[in-house]
Amino acid sequence: MPRVLIRKNPTAFKTLPLLVEASPEGLRYQSLGRPLNFSEMLERRRPVAVDDPSRFNIELANLGVSVRLTICWQGQEYWVLVRQQRQDRGDVVLKLISGYVPAHELSLPLLTAIQEVAEECLLETPEGWLAGRFGDTWLPAPYEGSLRYREAVHFNLASLSGSARPVQCGQMTLMERPRAYVHLPTASLQLVYDMRLDLPKETRELSLFHVDERLEDGKLVAELSRSRPDLYLVPLLQGRPTAALFTLRKGLPVPAGTRGLFLSESFARQDEWVVREERISWRDWIKTLAVAASG
Repeated sequence: MPRVLIRKNPTAFKTLPLLVEASPEGLRYQSLGRPLNFSEMLERRRPVAVDDPSRFNIELANLGVSVRLTICWQGQEYWVLVRQQRQDRGDVVLKLISGYVPAHELSLPLLTAIQEVAEECLLETPEGWLAGRFGDTWLPAPYEGSLRYREAVHFNLASLSGSARPVQCGQMTLMERPRAYVHLPTASLQLVYDMRLDLPKETRELSLFHVDERLEDGKLVAELSRSRPDLYLVPLLQGRPTAALFTLRKGLPVPAGTRGLFLSESFARQDEWVVREERISWRDWIKTLAVAASG
Protein backbone atom coordinates (compact mmCIF):
# COMPACT_ATOMS: atom_id res chain seq x y z
CA MET A 1 0.00 0.00 0.00
CA PRO A 2 1.30 3.50 -0.80
CA ARG A 3 2.28 5.54 2.24
CA VAL A 4 0.93 9.09 2.55
CA LEU A 5 3.82 11.45 3.35
CA ILE A 6 2.08 14.81 3.36
CA ARG A 7 -1.18 16.60 2.55
CA LYS A 8 -1.28 20.21 1.35
CA ASN A 9 -3.91 22.79 0.47
CA PRO A 10 -3.68 23.58 -3.27
CA THR A 11 -5.35 26.98 -2.83
CA ALA A 12 -2.15 28.24 -1.20
CA PHE A 13 -0.35 28.05 -4.57
CA LYS A 14 -0.19 31.28 -6.60
CA THR A 15 1.63 31.96 -9.85
CA LEU A 16 1.75 34.76 -12.39
CA PRO A 17 1.05 34.83 -16.13
CA LEU A 18 3.94 35.95 -18.32
CA LEU A 19 4.86 38.23 -21.16
CA VAL A 20 7.69 36.63 -23.15
CA GLU A 21 9.88 38.40 -25.73
CA ALA A 22 12.10 36.13 -27.81
CA SER A 23 14.75 36.96 -30.40
CA PRO A 24 17.68 35.06 -31.94
CA GLU A 25 19.93 36.67 -29.31
CA GLY A 26 17.99 35.69 -26.18
CA LEU A 27 14.69 35.41 -24.34
CA ARG A 28 13.16 37.69 -21.71
CA TYR A 29 10.12 37.09 -19.51
CA GLN A 30 8.26 39.22 -16.98
CA SER A 31 5.09 38.92 -14.94
CA LEU A 32 1.82 40.11 -16.40
CA GLY A 33 -1.42 40.84 -14.56
CA ARG A 34 -2.68 39.48 -11.25
CA PRO A 35 -1.67 36.28 -9.44
CA LEU A 36 -3.49 33.08 -10.45
CA ASN A 37 -4.43 30.11 -8.32
CA PHE A 38 -3.86 26.56 -9.55
CA SER A 39 -7.24 26.19 -11.27
CA GLU A 40 -6.98 29.59 -12.98
CA MET A 41 -3.51 28.71 -14.28
CA LEU A 42 -4.74 25.40 -15.72
CA GLU A 43 -7.58 27.25 -17.49
CA ARG A 44 -5.02 29.37 -19.32
CA ARG A 45 -2.84 26.43 -20.40
CA ARG A 46 -4.40 26.18 -23.86
CA PRO A 47 -2.70 25.99 -27.27
CA VAL A 48 -1.07 29.11 -28.70
CA ALA A 49 0.85 29.77 -31.93
CA VAL A 50 3.73 31.93 -33.18
CA ASP A 51 4.59 32.91 -36.76
CA ASP A 52 8.37 32.96 -36.31
CA PRO A 53 9.86 30.55 -33.72
CA SER A 54 13.01 32.66 -33.40
CA ARG A 55 11.37 36.05 -32.80
CA PHE A 56 8.02 36.71 -31.10
CA ASN A 57 6.16 38.38 -28.24
CA ILE A 58 3.54 36.26 -26.50
CA GLU A 59 1.45 36.07 -23.34
CA LEU A 60 1.71 32.74 -21.50
CA ALA A 61 -0.07 31.00 -18.63
CA ASN A 62 2.88 30.18 -16.40
CA LEU A 63 6.56 29.52 -15.84
CA GLY A 64 7.72 25.96 -15.22
CA VAL A 65 11.11 24.51 -14.32
CA SER A 66 12.69 21.13 -15.02
CA VAL A 67 15.95 19.56 -13.86
CA ARG A 68 18.00 17.31 -16.10
CA LEU A 69 19.68 15.51 -13.23
CA THR A 70 22.81 13.38 -13.61
CA ILE A 71 23.72 10.88 -10.89
CA CYS A 72 26.68 8.49 -10.69
CA TRP A 73 26.28 5.04 -9.13
CA GLN A 74 29.14 2.54 -8.99
CA GLY A 75 31.06 4.30 -11.73
CA GLN A 76 28.14 4.60 -14.16
CA GLU A 77 26.48 7.93 -14.89
CA TYR A 78 22.72 8.15 -15.41
CA TRP A 79 20.03 10.68 -16.21
CA VAL A 80 17.14 10.67 -13.74
CA LEU A 81 13.57 10.48 -15.10
CA VAL A 82 10.29 10.23 -13.22
CA ARG A 83 6.93 8.75 -14.17
CA GLN A 84 3.90 11.03 -14.13
CA GLN A 85 0.24 10.62 -14.91
CA ARG A 86 -0.60 14.03 -16.36
CA GLN A 87 -4.21 14.57 -15.42
CA ASP A 88 -4.48 17.80 -17.41
CA ARG A 89 -3.36 16.00 -20.59
CA GLY A 90 -4.73 12.52 -20.02
CA ASP A 91 -1.47 10.61 -20.54
CA VAL A 92 1.40 8.91 -18.70
CA VAL A 93 4.98 9.89 -19.52
CA LEU A 94 8.51 9.75 -18.24
CA LYS A 95 9.76 13.26 -17.69
CA LEU A 96 12.44 15.31 -16.01
CA ILE A 97 11.93 16.35 -12.39
CA SER A 98 9.78 19.46 -12.79
CA GLY A 99 7.28 21.81 -11.25
CA TYR A 100 5.39 25.09 -11.50
CA VAL A 101 7.15 28.26 -10.35
CA PRO A 102 5.18 30.14 -7.66
CA ALA A 103 4.71 33.91 -7.91
CA HIS A 104 7.28 34.76 -5.23
CA GLU A 105 10.04 32.80 -7.01
CA LEU A 106 9.43 34.08 -10.54
CA SER A 107 12.77 35.93 -10.57
CA LEU A 108 14.55 33.03 -8.78
CA PRO A 109 13.38 29.89 -10.60
CA LEU A 110 16.53 28.06 -9.51
CA LEU A 111 15.03 27.90 -6.00
CA THR A 112 11.97 26.13 -7.36
CA ALA A 113 14.16 23.69 -9.29
CA ILE A 114 16.18 22.81 -6.18
CA GLN A 115 13.03 22.30 -4.14
CA GLU A 116 11.55 20.02 -6.81
CA VAL A 117 14.61 17.75 -6.55
CA ALA A 118 14.11 17.55 -2.77
CA GLU A 119 10.39 16.78 -3.16
CA GLU A 120 10.42 14.38 -6.12
CA CYS A 121 13.70 12.44 -5.82
CA LEU A 122 13.97 10.35 -2.65
CA LEU A 123 17.18 8.47 -1.86
CA GLU A 124 17.00 5.64 0.67
CA THR A 125 19.89 3.78 2.31
CA PRO A 126 19.77 1.13 5.07
CA GLU A 127 20.68 3.89 7.57
CA GLY A 128 17.89 6.25 6.48
CA TRP A 129 16.98 8.82 3.82
CA LEU A 130 19.50 11.29 2.37
CA ALA A 131 18.99 15.03 2.62
CA GLY A 132 20.97 17.35 0.36
CA ARG A 133 22.78 20.64 -0.09
CA PHE A 134 23.20 23.05 -2.99
CA GLY A 135 26.43 24.89 -2.29
CA ASP A 136 26.04 26.33 1.22
CA THR A 137 22.25 25.93 1.21
CA TRP A 138 20.44 22.96 2.70
CA LEU A 139 17.66 21.60 0.53
CA PRO A 140 14.30 21.35 2.28
CA ALA A 141 13.43 18.01 3.85
CA PRO A 142 9.74 18.10 2.94
CA TYR A 143 8.82 14.74 4.48
CA GLU A 144 10.81 14.85 7.72
CA GLY A 145 7.58 14.33 9.65
CA SER A 146 7.18 10.92 7.94
CA LEU A 147 10.72 9.81 6.97
CA ARG A 148 13.94 9.54 8.98
CA TYR A 149 16.62 11.62 7.28
CA ARG A 150 20.27 10.90 8.01
CA GLU A 151 22.12 13.66 9.89
CA ALA A 152 25.78 12.67 9.45
CA VAL A 153 25.92 12.54 5.63
CA HIS A 154 24.12 14.21 2.71
CA PHE A 155 24.21 14.45 -1.08
CA ASN A 156 25.45 17.52 -2.95
CA LEU A 157 23.57 19.17 -5.80
CA ALA A 158 25.46 21.37 -8.28
CA SER A 159 24.75 23.21 -11.53
CA LEU A 160 26.43 22.05 -14.74
CA SER A 161 27.23 24.21 -17.76
CA GLY A 162 24.22 26.02 -19.17
CA SER A 163 22.75 27.03 -22.51
CA ALA A 164 24.58 29.29 -24.94
CA ARG A 165 21.70 31.76 -25.24
CA PRO A 166 20.83 34.00 -22.26
CA VAL A 167 17.48 34.05 -20.48
CA GLN A 168 16.39 37.15 -18.57
CA CYS A 169 13.72 37.83 -15.99
CA GLY A 170 13.06 41.52 -16.61
CA GLN A 171 16.55 43.05 -16.74
CA MET A 172 18.22 40.29 -14.72
CA THR A 173 20.08 37.51 -16.54
CA LEU A 174 19.68 34.05 -15.02
CA MET A 175 23.25 33.12 -14.13
CA GLU A 176 22.85 29.34 -14.52
CA ARG A 177 21.75 29.86 -18.16
CA PRO A 178 18.97 27.24 -18.25
CA ARG A 179 17.68 25.96 -21.58
CA ALA A 180 14.41 27.72 -22.36
CA TYR A 181 11.49 26.83 -24.60
CA VAL A 182 7.91 27.92 -25.05
CA HIS A 183 5.59 24.92 -25.08
CA LEU A 184 2.88 25.93 -27.52
CA PRO A 185 0.24 23.28 -26.58
CA THR A 186 0.16 24.47 -22.94
CA ALA A 187 1.05 28.17 -23.37
CA SER A 188 3.91 27.84 -20.88
CA LEU A 189 7.54 28.88 -20.65
CA GLN A 190 9.83 26.08 -19.47
CA LEU A 191 13.34 26.47 -18.05
CA VAL A 192 15.52 23.35 -17.96
CA TYR A 193 18.41 23.34 -15.49
CA ASP A 194 21.33 20.95 -15.97
CA MET A 195 22.43 19.60 -12.56
CA ARG A 196 24.49 16.86 -10.98
CA LEU A 197 23.80 14.96 -7.75
CA ASP A 198 26.89 13.64 -5.95
CA LEU A 199 26.35 10.91 -3.37
CA PRO A 200 28.34 10.47 -0.15
CA LYS A 201 31.24 8.05 -0.66
CA GLU A 202 29.91 5.67 1.98
CA THR A 203 26.51 5.26 0.30
CA ARG A 204 25.50 1.61 -0.04
CA GLU A 205 22.40 -0.34 -1.07
CA LEU A 206 20.83 2.79 -2.51
CA SER A 207 17.17 2.76 -3.58
CA LEU A 208 15.54 5.57 -5.54
CA PHE A 209 11.89 6.60 -5.37
CA HIS A 210 9.77 9.28 -6.98
CA VAL A 211 7.11 11.10 -5.00
CA ASP A 212 4.59 13.28 -6.80
CA GLU A 213 1.49 15.08 -5.64
CA ARG A 214 -2.02 14.26 -6.79
CA LEU A 215 -5.35 15.86 -6.05
CA GLU A 216 -7.57 13.88 -3.66
CA ASP A 217 -10.69 15.28 -1.95
CA GLY A 218 -9.52 18.84 -2.53
CA LYS A 219 -6.03 18.22 -1.08
CA LEU A 220 -2.64 17.68 -2.72
CA VAL A 221 -1.45 14.29 -1.45
CA ALA A 222 2.14 13.01 -1.73
CA GLU A 223 2.51 9.22 -1.53
CA LEU A 224 5.46 6.82 -1.46
CA SER A 225 4.99 3.41 -3.08
CA ARG A 226 7.77 0.85 -2.58
CA SER A 227 6.25 -1.53 -5.12
CA ARG A 228 6.27 1.19 -7.78
CA PRO A 229 9.34 3.42 -7.39
CA ASP A 230 8.47 5.54 -10.49
CA LEU A 231 12.04 6.89 -10.69
CA TYR A 232 14.08 5.69 -13.65
CA LEU A 233 17.71 5.84 -14.76
CA VAL A 234 18.98 6.22 -18.32
CA PRO A 235 22.65 5.15 -18.56
CA LEU A 236 25.04 7.58 -20.24
CA LEU A 237 27.92 6.64 -22.50
CA GLN A 238 30.47 9.42 -22.90
CA GLY A 239 27.80 11.85 -21.76
CA ARG A 240 25.17 10.67 -24.23
CA PRO A 241 22.00 8.77 -23.25
CA THR A 242 21.69 5.15 -24.31
CA ALA A 243 18.63 3.01 -25.13
CA ALA A 244 18.47 1.27 -21.72
CA LEU A 245 16.23 2.05 -18.76
CA PHE A 246 16.51 0.95 -15.11
CA THR A 247 15.18 1.44 -11.63
CA LEU A 248 17.53 1.17 -8.64
CA ARG A 249 16.64 -1.07 -5.71
CA LYS A 250 19.06 -1.75 -2.83
CA GLY A 251 22.02 -0.80 -4.99
CA LEU A 252 21.10 -3.00 -7.95
CA PRO A 253 19.96 -1.62 -11.33
CA VAL A 254 16.73 -3.40 -12.36
CA PRO A 255 15.91 -3.34 -16.11
CA ALA A 256 12.63 -1.60 -16.99
CA GLY A 257 10.54 -2.16 -20.09
CA THR A 258 10.28 0.56 -22.73
CA ARG A 259 7.58 -0.88 -24.99
CA GLY A 260 4.82 1.66 -25.57
CA LEU A 261 6.67 4.23 -23.44
CA PHE A 262 6.35 7.97 -24.00
CA LEU A 263 8.56 10.84 -22.88
CA SER A 264 7.42 14.38 -22.14
CA GLU A 265 7.77 17.25 -24.59
CA SER A 266 11.17 18.32 -23.22
CA PHE A 267 12.65 15.35 -25.14
CA ALA A 268 10.92 16.31 -28.39
CA ARG A 269 12.44 18.46 -31.12
CA GLN A 270 12.93 22.14 -30.25
CA ASP A 271 12.59 24.64 -33.10
CA GLU A 272 14.47 27.77 -32.05
CA TRP A 273 12.53 28.83 -28.93
CA VAL A 274 9.45 26.61 -29.31
CA VAL A 275 8.38 22.99 -28.80
CA ARG A 276 5.20 21.95 -30.59
CA GLU A 277 4.78 18.34 -29.47
CA GLU A 278 2.93 17.09 -26.38
CA ARG A 279 5.16 14.03 -26.08
CA ILE A 280 7.53 11.76 -28.01
CA SER A 281 7.65 7.96 -28.00
CA TRP A 282 10.71 6.27 -26.53
CA ARG A 283 11.32 4.59 -29.89
CA ASP A 284 11.30 7.88 -31.80
CA TRP A 285 13.53 9.54 -29.21
CA ILE A 286 16.10 6.76 -29.50
CA LYS A 287 16.04 7.23 -33.29
CA THR A 288 16.78 10.96 -32.89
CA LEU A 289 19.72 10.10 -30.63
CA ALA A 290 21.11 7.73 -33.26
CA VAL A 291 20.77 10.38 -35.98
CA ALA A 292 22.48 12.98 -33.78
CA ALA A 293 25.34 10.59 -32.96
CA SER A 294 25.91 9.73 -36.62
CA GLY A 295 25.84 13.39 -37.62
